[in-house]
Parts: sequence; structure tokens; C-alpha cells
Amino acid sequence: MAEKDGTKVSGVTYTKAGDGYFEKRSLKRSAGVWGLWGLAVAAVISGDFSGWNFGIDFAGFGGMLIAFVILVVMYYGMIFSIGEMAAAQPHTGGAYSFARSAMGPWGGLVTGLAETIEYVATTGVIVFFSAQYANGITTELLGFDLSANMWIWWIVLYVVFIALNSAGANISFKFAIVVSIISIAILLVFSAMALFSGLFSWDSLWNIPPDEGQSTFLPHGVLPILFALPFAMWFFLGIEELPLAAEESMNPTRDIPKAGLWARGTLIVTGLLVLFLNTGVLGAAATGVSLEPLLDGFRAIVGDQLAAVLALFALIGLLASLQGIMFAYGRNMYSLSRAGYYPKFFSLTGKRQTPWVALVVGAVIGFIALVVLDLLSKADAEGAGAVAGAIILNIAVWGAVLAYLLQMVSFVILRKKFPNAKRPYKSPWGVPGAVVAAIISALIFLGFLLNAAFQPAIIAIAIVYALILLGFAIYGRHRLVLSPEEEYALSGGLHGDPQAEGYDAMEGEVFGDKK
Repeated sequence: MAEKDGTKVSGVTYTKAGDGYFEKRSLKRSAGVWGLWGLAVAAVISGDFSGWNFGIDFAGFGGMLIAFVILVVMYYGMIFSIGEMAAAQPHTGGAYSFARSAMGPWGGLVTGLAETIEYVATTGVIVFFSAQYANGITTELLGFDLSANMWIWWIVLYVVFIALNSAGANISFKFAIVVSIISIAILLVFSAMALFSGLFSWDSLWNIPPDEGQSTFLPHGVLPILFALPFAMWFFLGIEELPLAAEESMNPTRDIPKAGLWARGTLIVTGLLVLFLNTGVLGAAATGVSLEPLLDGFRAIVGDQLAAVLALFALIGLLASLQGIMFAYGRNMYSLSRAGYYPKFFSLTGKRQTPWVALVVGAVIGFIALVVLDLLSKADAEGAGAVAGAIILNIAVWGAVLAYLLQMVSFVILRKKFPNAKRPYKSPWGVPGAVVAAIISALIFLGFLLNAAFQPAIIAIAIVYALILLGFAIYGRHRLVLSPEEEYALSGGLHGDPQAEGYDAMEGEVFGDKK
């Protein structure tokens, strides 16, 4: 078989793809700038509905506001940098591709795996909370309660959204636009109700009693700002997935940077509205411990009798992010599989040219994690389930932070390593912007290390990394394929646009006359 013919490059061995390899792994270009905007906003928007608020409990409203500003700076520097790399490398690999070009195969795998962990874990978290909301709605309106068997809801949600994401990229992008607009409308309605209800109070933002010697602005001091940063990330976590849509974008070199800019502006506005108005209605003390802050805000304004309807509104935001993040892990796993870092069958696409195998594999992993979480919850009535929930949420954030840091390092390296590479879009913040984003990412990473509550997540990730890297060292690194991401890296940035060059542009160069 042709695949047995191997060529060693950069410490790994490349094998011929074989006839039909890339045809069985094809994607379809169908997204314009609005589709990409919808994808980015949809992936993030559930963070406005829940999750962000726990940072207030750590650092108070003032500390959370500072954390928000720090994160805005980080995401500007990062998205500008990612936009430049994505325009130069218009293929699906995203973070893996950037790091592969900058730091070799091992760097590509470490970075790509961090993003896999981020997106698979985030999908699991969203499925968990979506199931809670959905069960509350059916219990209240239909008398249909599955609280003793929540795994049924998890299966339903995974199956429905695997089907949606497998139905075709065009459908996925249109769905993302619709649910993003609906979710933004819900947030705007809440903002108007909060402002005109008379319940918003500026004083409520500072109602957490300060520790001795501290102020109402920073009731627990300066250090907890570090602990609030991971929760402030929920206002933006997922926007960085845009490069994963490069091979499904009509004009990736132009539209990915533009969509990233518009999505970032959209999310800053919605994040500030929720941060101020939701907290001002409930009060900082109550907001910091709420499991459903936006829904609690609606309840405070209109009363409990409309809780089921309001839960339906909140569920729309969660489902928007479920679709967007599932798209992300599907493409992330697809690109790593197509190149041979993950089992190659993960990257197979069906008649609708979507990576359905990767979508199913990621869902199975997420479902198993949720089942384990549920068993821990039932085994310990004193809160093991809550602890396990925090672990999976922190796993998602920690994976994101590691991927961010490595991508910014990659940006700086690529500016020097590939000076002749085409860069249709250049970051207006350049290397300084990437360095600032990297420093902030490193600070968030430090916050994880210093906070004992986050350490179980780090242990879980370390175990996953040890297993994957061991498997790659023994098996995977000897069986890589010249995917567009690998071709770009090996050519110094001169090859790698599959739309212009095809998917096997460098096989002749690497394998010579072998057939």
C-alpha cells in the first residue's frame, strides 16, 4: 500500500495519503462574514446567561470589573493576532496549525489538544446546564420531570445538535445567525426591563461586606482579581474558534478577521450590559452565588409565575452556544485527525461534507464525563456533584488559557520564522499585542495554580496529556499525513491554501517519485 511509504521530516514520519483520502474528508465553503459573526457570537453568548458571575463572589464587583477590562485587552490582542495567522493559513487547523508551523509537530499537538479539551469540556458544561433548564420547563409546563434520569436529556441534546451540525455547514451557519440574534434580543429586553423597572441600584453593586482593611470596591483585596479572571473569560470564551471555519468560509482571508472584530464588539456590549444591570438588580452578594443570574434577574423584575417562560428564553442562549462550540470541537478534532495526530477515521466526512465522526466522538467523551459527574453527585450528598461540575468547567477554561498562551507564542515566532509568508491581514497591534495577550493568559494560568479549588482540573488535564502524548510518541508520530496544515509548516509558509493548490500539493516534493 502507498501509505507504507514513509518520509521522516521534523522528527516525525509522513506517509502518503493514498487515493481518495482527502476526497473522503472534504468540507464545503458556505459561510460569509455574517455566518462567521453568528458562529462566533453563538459560541460565546451563553456566558452572558451564567458562569461569569462567580467571579464577583471571589473579587467583588470592582474586582470583576477590573478582570473584565483586562480580558477585553487580552482578547483584542489575541483576536488581532489570530486573525493574521488565520488569513495567512486558510485551512481548518486553527490553533494546532499556528503552533505546528511555529513550534513543530509536538507544539502543534500540545496546542491542538488544549483546544480539544477546551471545546469538548465546554460542550459538556453547556449540555449539563441546558438539561437543567429544559427539565425545569417541562416539569413546570407539562408535569414531565426527568430529574432522576438527566442522562436522557443529555443524550437528546447531544443527538439533536450532532444532527444539526451534520446536516451541512450552510444550515449550521444560518442557525448560528438566528440564535445569536434571538439571544442578543433577550439580553436587550432584560436590559430595558432592568433600567425601567426601578429595581436597578448603583449601591447594589457594592453590597458585599469588605474584609477588614479592604474597600467596598475590592472587598477581598487585589489578589482575588486573579481568581476572577477565569470567570470573566466566560464573556468571550469561544470567539477564538473562527479560524476553524477557514475551509468553510467563502473568503477566509478577508472575512475571518472582519467577523472577529464585529463579534468582539458585540460581546463587549452585551457583557457590560449584563455585568452592570444584572448585578445592579440582584445585588453583588446574590449575583456572585447565583446558578442562573439572568433568570434570577428576570424573576426579580416580573416574579416567579413567569419562571418557566423565562427559563425558555435562557435556554435559547445556552443552545446557541451548544451549536457553536460543538462546531468548534468537530473541526478541531477533524483537522488533527486528518493530519494523523488523532485516529484518521475521526476526520471522515459524509455526503453533506461535515465531520460527523469527530462530532460523535467528542459527544461520547462529553457524555461519559457527565455520567461520571452525575455518579459523583449521587455518591456524596454533601456536594461532590458541585465540585465535579466546577472541575469540568475549570477544565474548559484551563484548556482555553493554555491554547491562548501557545497561540500568542506562535504568533511571535512566526513573524520571525516565516518572514516571506503571505499575510493578507496584519494585526494592528503586532507583536506587542500578542505579547500582552500572552502575559495576561499566563496570569490566568497562575491564578489556576494558586487557587486550590482549580487544582483538580489541572490534575485531570495532566492525565489526559500524559496519555495522548505517550500514544503520539509510540504510534502517531510515525504516521502523519501531509494535510494543508503540515504543508504550510514544511514549506515555510509558501504552501497550504487547499482551495488554490489542492490537498496534495507537496506530496511530490516530499516523497519524490514514489507512487
